[in-house]
Amino acid sequence: MSAGIEGIEFLARSAHRVGVLEALRDGPADRGTLRETTGASSPTVGRVLADFAERRWLVRDGSEYELTALGSFVAERFLSLRDAMATERKLRDVWRWLPHEMPGFSVDLFADAVVSVPGPGYPYEPVERLGQLIASTTAMRGFDSIVYKSSNLEIACQSVLDGMRFDYVFAPEALAGTFAWNPERMLEVAACDNATVLVHDHLPDGERCGLGIVDDRAGICCHDPETGALVAVIDTDAPAAREWAIGVFEGVREEATPVDPATFDGLDPAGPEP
Repeated sequence: MSAGIEGIEFLARSAHRVGVLEALRDGPADRGTLRETTGASSPTVGRVLADFAERRWLVRDGSEYELTALGSFVAERFLSLRDAMATERKLRDVWRWLPHEMPGFSVDLFADAVVSVPGPGYPYEPVERLGQLIASTTAMRGFDSIVYKSSNLEIACQSVLDGMRFDYVFAPEALAGTFAWNPERMLEVAACDNATVLVHDHLPDGERCGLGIVDDRAGICCHDPETGALVAVIDTDAPAAREWAIGVFEGVREEATPVDPATFDGLDPAGPEP
């Protein structure tokens, strides 16, 4: 085993070592503060501090302990690795549906995301999360190639009729299926001045996901390419993610064709999602 792996193991096998390292990364602290922060006993904190001092990771100044430049180097790299692995675990099960083809996509953008997936015996968490995001925003932009559940369509339509700004790009089959869900309702929405409905023949990553932007969040709606069912909603308030999503949406919007409400009469309904 290399010295580097041994060093990682030294930290990773002790939550108290990680806790002390993280606390000292934020600034000098005395033993009482470290006990309170980590939940460790006084003897445990003492052993951790002695171990760190032996490795030249910290120095003592009066009653306080402070990381050396070497200790800060270790803290920054180790805690970044820990956070990266936590993000990996969060996104691992939904990775197959993420937008690998959308320009500029990176895992870092969704490191702090809320991941909503069907739970054991309760498959509706993604649907409910999407409904919450739609109901809580004053503006919604995005694109997708599936027909959403009736509950989410109703929330979106009512929000538009209540004044929500709506700019959305549909794949042709999604537009036809959404119209078939409730033709009268969709005609009413499409006629609103605050709604812009567009169609695009080749949405990026259209087989597995769509993109949505609300007031302060950006989200990815993941769906099964075979059934079209919504399988996950991944959303974040990270400014970089929202900026990325807006850029991708604007590129898609420029290539899309506006839909005149009158053309709805000529759609070949694919039928709503069961």
